[in-house]
Amino acid sequence: MGVGPWAGPLPDDPRYDPALLADGDRRNVVDEYRYWSLEAIRADLAARARPFHVAVENWEHDFNIGAIVRTANAFGAGGVHIVGKRRWNRRGAMVTDRYLNVVHHADVDGLRSWVDGHGLALIGIENVPQALPLEQAVLPERCVLLFGQEGPGLTPAALAGSSALYRISQCGSTRSLNAAAAAAIAMYHWSLNHSHQNGDRPLSGNSQVRA
Repeated sequence: MGVGPWAGPLPDDPRYDPALLADGDRRNVVDEYRYWSLEAIRADLAARARPFHVAVENWEHDFNIGAIVRTANAFGAGGVHIVGKRRWNRRGAMVTDRYLNVVHHADVDGLRSWVDGHGLALIGIENVPQALPLEQAVLPERCVLLFGQEGPGLTPAALAGSSALYRISQCGSTRSLNAAAAAAIAMYHWSLNHSHQNGDRPLSGNSQVRA
């Protein structure tokens, strides 16, 4: 994975990192961002960010959070919000947390205040009886998708604070999906609802699956 040192005359584009040009770029980034500095990538992603965010409760150091952050980066989320414990396991994020904003909130009330202040809808994704089927929903374009942690799911405060609740319909024997898998499905569903409205331009050279 990656590319070696830049071949030929060096570009004068300020987005390029001199060290990466000299030594090569072996980061897990799409081809469009090869040799770009971290700051340049963050700025470009922020400029093209889509109008949804992702939030996840973190009361027991859920190991799924890293994978959720990575998926949020892949789908161009405006940011990720960690509710509860500030510390979380970053290994699953594969350093993608460096490229987008990760915001901490002490509790659901803090997240709710942020959501209301930014004119977004808080959408809970949880397998509870009162939730509506996600596959039949048109999610709000400007929203925060809220996920619970593995096992307990969304807390009562999160369920009560959500303006709408949706569940992912299943037909197997398991009671629930892995939290990271559920988050990926919900983000993809948002993309199906809204990609054509946002003028998204795809990034080039992006492998669909990578360990």
